[in-house]
This record gives sequence, structure tokens and C-alpha cells, in this order.
Amino acid sequence: MYRRYKELRVWQSAIKLVLATHEVTRTFPLEERFVLTQQMQRSALSISSNIAEGYGRGSDADLRRFLYIARGSLFELETQALIASELGYLDITLLREPIDKVFAQLAALIRRLS
Repeated sequence: MYRRYKELRVWQSAIKLVLATHEVTRTFPLEERFVLTQQMQRSALSISSNIAEGYGRGSDADLRRFLYIARGSLFELETQALIASELGYLDITLLREPIDKVFAQLAALIRRLS
């Protein structure tokens, strides 16, 4: 079990989402650097971090609880991306696919653990 969370496809996809989020937020206006940019990056980072933490707790119940927390962070990121899109900072299609993929993988893993 030691560090096998890295083998989880959902964790791998969440890491790719972190990288995609950092890439798209680089183009945001400087005045958003400490607001929307940072919040989006933190939300994205929280997804993979919670998956890893839940796995590290060693029980299916804890993993499931942390997967729900990761899903909440994913919804935060999606909301922030939609706001950034409305403000004209982001083409939402750049994050739509990775967000949808992580959502589907989280849902499948949560179902499997239930």
C-alpha cells in the first residue's frame, strides 16, 4: 500500500489538472494574481492532495471521505473557471475536459468504495 496512491488514475488525472490550471492562469491579469489565480491553483492542488491523504489514512471509509472533499474542491475549481471565463480571462474549454475526467473518475471510485 505504501505510496500506491500514485497508481490511481484519478490521482494522475488530478495532477494533470493542476498543471493545466497553472498553465491557463499564467495569462490572467496581474491584479488577479493574489485572488482568482491563486484560488484556482489552490483548489486544483487540493484535489490531488486530498486523494493522496485519503489513501494514506489506510481505510476505505477515510478514503471515501477524502474523495468527497476532493470532489468539493473540484466543484470550487469549476466555479472559479466559469467566473474567469465570464470575466474574459479564460477559454473554459481548456479546463472542461480535465475537470470532467476527474469528476467521472472520482464518482466511479466513490461508487466502488460504497
